[in-house]
Amino acid sequence: MFLHYWGGSARTWDLVVEGLAGRDIITVDFRGWSRSGGLPGPYTLRQLADDTLAVLADAGVADYLLVGHSLGGKVAQLIAATRPAALRGIVLVGPGPAKPPARITPAYGQALAHAYDSAESVADARDRILTATDLPEAVKARIVADSRGGADAARTEWPLRGIAEDICEHTRMISVPALVVAGENDQVEPVDVLVDNLMPCLTGADFMVIPKTGHLIPLEAPAELVDAITAFAPTD
Repeated sequence: MFLHYWGGSARTWDLVVEGLAGRDIITVDFRGWSRSGGLPGPYTLRQLADDTLAVLADAGVADYLLVGHSLGGKVAQLIAATRPAALRGIVLVGPGPAKPPARITPAYGQALAHAYDSAESVADARDRILTATDLPEAVKARIVADSRGGADAARTEWPLRGIAEDICEHTRMISVPALVVAGENDQVEPVDVLVDNLMPCLTGADFMVIPKTGHLIPLEAPAELVDAITAFAPTD
Protein backbone atom coordinates (compact mmCIF):
# COMPACT_ATOMS: atom_id res chain seq x y z
CA MET A 1 0.00 0.00 0.00
CA PHE A 2 1.65 3.25 -1.19
CA LEU A 3 0.93 6.74 0.20
CA HIS A 4 2.19 9.78 -1.71
CA TYR A 5 3.81 13.07 -0.73
CA TRP A 6 2.23 16.53 -0.44
CA GLY A 7 1.70 17.49 -4.07
CA GLY A 8 2.01 13.95 -5.38
CA SER A 9 -0.49 11.34 -6.50
CA ALA A 10 -0.84 7.61 -6.95
CA ARG A 11 1.26 7.85 -10.10
CA THR A 12 4.23 9.15 -8.09
CA TRP A 13 4.84 5.45 -7.42
CA ASP A 14 4.63 4.21 -11.04
CA LEU A 15 8.36 3.52 -11.43
CA VAL A 16 8.52 1.77 -8.05
CA VAL A 17 5.45 -0.34 -8.82
CA GLU A 18 7.02 -1.42 -12.11
CA GLY A 19 9.99 -2.74 -10.17
CA LEU A 20 7.78 -4.75 -7.83
CA ALA A 21 6.16 -6.90 -10.49
CA GLY A 22 4.44 -9.95 -9.05
CA ARG A 23 3.22 -8.22 -5.90
CA ASP A 24 -0.31 -7.05 -5.29
CA ILE A 25 -0.21 -3.25 -5.14
CA ILE A 26 -2.61 -0.54 -4.00
CA THR A 27 -1.85 3.13 -4.68
CA VAL A 28 -4.20 5.92 -3.66
CA ASP A 29 -4.79 9.57 -4.35
CA PHE A 30 -5.24 11.22 -0.97
CA ARG A 31 -8.47 13.09 -0.30
CA GLY A 32 -8.23 16.43 -2.07
CA TRP A 33 -5.61 15.34 -4.60
CA SER A 34 -5.71 14.20 -8.24
CA ARG A 35 -8.62 11.77 -8.82
CA SER A 36 -9.77 12.39 -5.23
CA GLY A 37 -9.67 16.16 -5.69
CA GLY A 38 -13.44 16.50 -5.46
CA LEU A 39 -13.76 14.84 -2.07
CA PRO A 40 -14.63 17.29 0.72
CA GLY A 41 -12.44 18.01 3.70
CA PRO A 42 -11.21 17.81 6.30
CA TYR A 43 -7.78 16.97 4.86
CA THR A 44 -6.08 16.34 8.19
CA LEU A 45 -3.48 13.67 8.84
CA ARG A 46 -6.03 11.68 10.84
CA GLN A 47 -8.62 11.89 8.05
CA LEU A 48 -6.08 10.64 5.50
CA ALA A 49 -5.17 7.78 7.85
CA ASP A 50 -8.83 6.86 8.28
CA ASP A 51 -9.35 7.02 4.51
CA THR A 52 -6.44 4.66 3.95
CA LEU A 53 -7.73 2.15 6.47
CA ALA A 54 -11.15 2.33 4.80
CA VAL A 55 -9.63 1.56 1.39
CA LEU A 56 -7.80 -1.44 2.84
CA ALA A 57 -10.94 -2.70 4.54
CA ASP A 58 -13.02 -2.24 1.39
CA ALA A 59 -10.43 -4.19 -0.62
CA GLY A 60 -10.45 -7.00 1.94
CA VAL A 61 -6.69 -6.82 2.41
CA ALA A 62 -5.59 -9.18 5.18
CA ASP A 63 -1.81 -8.82 4.97
CA TYR A 64 0.07 -5.73 3.82
CA LEU A 65 3.19 -3.55 3.94
CA LEU A 66 2.64 0.20 4.20
CA VAL A 67 4.98 2.52 2.26
CA GLY A 68 4.62 6.25 2.87
CA HIS A 69 6.55 9.16 1.35
CA SER A 70 6.88 12.55 3.09
CA LEU A 71 3.30 13.52 4.06
CA GLY A 72 2.39 9.90 3.34
CA GLY A 73 5.11 8.80 5.75
CA LYS A 74 3.57 10.81 8.56
CA VAL A 75 0.14 9.38 7.74
CA ALA A 76 1.68 5.90 7.74
CA GLN A 77 2.97 6.48 11.27
CA LEU A 78 -0.53 7.30 12.50
CA ILE A 79 -1.93 4.21 10.81
CA ALA A 80 0.74 1.93 12.22
CA ALA A 81 0.21 3.41 15.70
CA THR A 82 -3.30 1.93 15.72
CA ARG A 83 -1.68 -1.51 15.33
CA PRO A 84 -3.85 -2.93 12.54
CA ALA A 85 -3.84 -6.71 12.70
CA ALA A 86 -3.05 -7.05 9.00
CA LEU A 87 -0.07 -4.67 8.99
CA ARG A 88 3.27 -6.47 8.64
CA GLY A 89 5.66 -3.51 8.46
CA ILE A 90 6.18 0.07 7.34
CA VAL A 91 8.66 1.75 5.01
CA LEU A 92 8.94 5.49 5.57
CA VAL A 93 10.49 7.29 2.58
CA GLY A 94 11.80 10.79 3.30
CA PRO A 95 8.97 10.94 5.84
CA GLY A 96 7.60 13.84 7.76
CA PRO A 97 9.23 13.30 11.17
CA ALA A 98 7.12 12.51 14.21
CA LYS A 99 8.44 15.58 16.03
CA PRO A 100 8.59 18.76 13.93
CA PRO A 101 12.08 20.31 13.80
CA ALA A 102 12.67 23.82 15.11
CA ARG A 103 12.61 25.33 11.61
CA ILE A 104 8.89 24.51 11.27
CA THR A 105 7.50 27.84 12.45
CA PRO A 106 4.22 29.56 11.51
CA ALA A 107 6.16 31.82 9.15
CA TYR A 108 7.74 28.78 7.47
CA GLY A 109 4.33 27.19 7.03
CA GLN A 110 2.82 30.34 5.57
CA ALA A 111 5.61 30.57 3.00
CA LEU A 112 5.38 26.88 2.14
CA ALA A 113 1.64 27.17 1.62
CA HIS A 114 2.34 29.22 -1.51
CA ALA A 115 4.83 26.79 -3.09
CA TYR A 116 2.18 25.34 -5.39
CA ASP A 117 0.37 28.57 -6.27
CA SER A 118 1.32 28.36 -9.95
CA ALA A 119 3.02 26.08 -12.44
CA GLU A 120 6.05 28.35 -12.24
CA SER A 121 6.28 28.18 -8.45
CA VAL A 122 5.97 24.39 -8.55
CA ALA A 123 8.75 24.13 -11.13
CA ASP A 124 10.94 26.40 -9.02
CA ALA A 125 10.34 24.30 -5.88
CA ARG A 126 10.91 21.11 -7.87
CA ASP A 127 14.25 22.19 -9.28
CA ARG A 128 15.67 24.12 -6.30
CA ILE A 129 14.36 22.17 -3.31
CA LEU A 130 12.55 18.92 -4.04
CA THR A 131 15.09 17.21 -6.27
CA ALA A 132 18.84 16.76 -6.34
CA THR A 133 19.05 14.91 -9.65
CA ASP A 134 17.95 15.62 -13.19
CA LEU A 135 14.63 14.05 -14.18
CA PRO A 136 13.11 13.33 -17.60
CA GLU A 137 10.91 16.12 -18.94
CA ALA A 138 7.82 13.93 -18.75
CA VAL A 139 8.40 13.31 -15.05
CA LYS A 140 9.03 17.01 -14.43
CA ALA A 141 5.73 17.84 -16.13
CA ARG A 142 3.94 15.19 -14.05
CA ILE A 143 5.23 16.80 -10.84
CA VAL A 144 3.82 20.16 -11.89
CA ALA A 145 0.46 18.70 -12.92
CA ASP A 146 0.08 16.70 -9.71
CA SER A 147 1.07 19.60 -7.46
CA ARG A 148 -1.44 21.88 -9.19
CA GLY A 149 -4.11 19.16 -9.13
CA GLY A 150 -5.04 19.47 -5.46
CA ALA A 151 -7.99 21.26 -3.92
CA ASP A 152 -6.99 24.60 -2.39
CA ALA A 153 -7.76 23.48 1.16
CA ALA A 154 -5.83 20.24 0.67
CA ARG A 155 -2.80 22.18 -0.62
CA THR A 156 -2.69 24.35 2.50
CA GLU A 157 -3.55 21.77 5.17
CA TRP A 158 -0.09 20.20 5.28
CA PRO A 159 2.04 23.39 5.39
CA LEU A 160 -0.26 25.25 7.77
CA ARG A 161 -1.09 22.42 10.17
CA GLY A 162 0.00 18.85 9.38
CA ILE A 163 3.70 19.57 9.05
CA ALA A 164 3.75 21.12 12.55
CA GLU A 165 1.76 18.38 14.27
CA ASP A 166 3.76 16.46 16.87
CA ILE A 167 2.77 12.77 16.65
CA CYS A 168 5.71 11.31 18.57
CA GLU A 169 3.44 9.78 21.21
CA HIS A 170 1.64 7.89 18.43
CA THR A 171 4.82 6.86 16.63
CA ARG A 172 6.14 5.36 19.86
CA MET A 173 3.19 2.94 19.75
CA ILE A 174 4.31 1.35 16.47
CA SER A 175 5.15 -2.30 17.03
CA VAL A 176 5.76 -3.65 13.51
CA PRO A 177 9.18 -3.71 11.81
CA ALA A 178 10.06 -0.35 10.27
CA LEU A 179 12.54 0.95 7.70
CA VAL A 180 13.30 4.65 7.23
CA VAL A 181 14.75 5.59 3.84
CA ALA A 182 16.44 8.99 3.55
CA GLY A 183 17.87 10.86 0.58
CA GLU A 184 21.47 11.94 1.05
CA ASN A 185 20.78 15.39 -0.41
CA ASP A 186 17.18 15.79 0.74
CA GLN A 187 16.56 19.44 1.65
CA VAL A 188 12.98 18.87 2.81
CA GLU A 189 13.56 16.09 5.34
CA PRO A 190 17.35 16.02 5.74
CA VAL A 191 19.14 13.00 7.15
CA ASP A 192 19.98 14.77 10.42
CA VAL A 193 16.36 15.83 10.94
CA LEU A 194 15.15 12.26 10.55
CA VAL A 195 17.86 10.99 12.89
CA ASP A 196 16.99 13.56 15.55
CA ASN A 197 13.23 13.99 15.14
CA LEU A 198 11.97 10.59 14.01
CA MET A 199 14.29 7.78 15.03
CA PRO A 200 14.04 8.43 18.80
CA CYS A 201 10.25 7.98 18.49
CA LEU A 202 10.52 4.84 16.36
CA THR A 203 12.12 2.16 18.48
CA GLY A 204 14.15 -0.48 16.69
CA ALA A 205 13.70 0.85 13.16
CA ASP A 206 16.29 0.34 10.45
CA PHE A 207 17.71 3.43 8.74
CA MET A 208 19.30 3.75 5.33
CA VAL A 209 20.45 6.60 3.11
CA ILE A 210 20.21 6.54 -0.68
CA PRO A 211 23.22 8.41 -2.10
CA LYS A 212 22.87 11.57 -4.19
CA THR A 213 19.07 11.70 -4.21
CA GLY A 214 16.86 14.52 -3.00
CA HIS A 215 13.36 14.44 -1.52
CA LEU A 216 11.51 12.86 -4.43
CA ILE A 217 13.08 9.45 -3.90
CA PRO A 218 10.31 7.46 -5.69
CA LEU A 219 11.03 9.49 -8.84
CA GLU A 220 14.77 10.10 -8.45
CA ALA A 221 15.89 6.67 -7.27
CA PRO A 222 13.08 4.17 -7.92
CA ALA A 223 15.39 1.19 -8.49
CA GLU A 224 17.23 1.77 -5.22
CA LEU A 225 13.92 2.14 -3.40
CA VAL A 226 12.66 -1.11 -4.93
CA ASP A 227 15.81 -2.85 -3.71
CA ALA A 228 15.28 -1.44 -0.21
CA ILE A 229 11.65 -2.55 -0.08
CA THR A 230 12.49 -5.98 -1.44
CA ALA A 231 15.28 -6.49 1.09
CA PHE A 232 13.04 -5.32 3.92
CA ALA A 233 10.06 -7.45 2.89
CA PRO A 234 11.19 -10.25 0.58
CA THR A 235 8.56 -12.36 -1.17
CA ASP A 236 7.97 -15.84 0.19
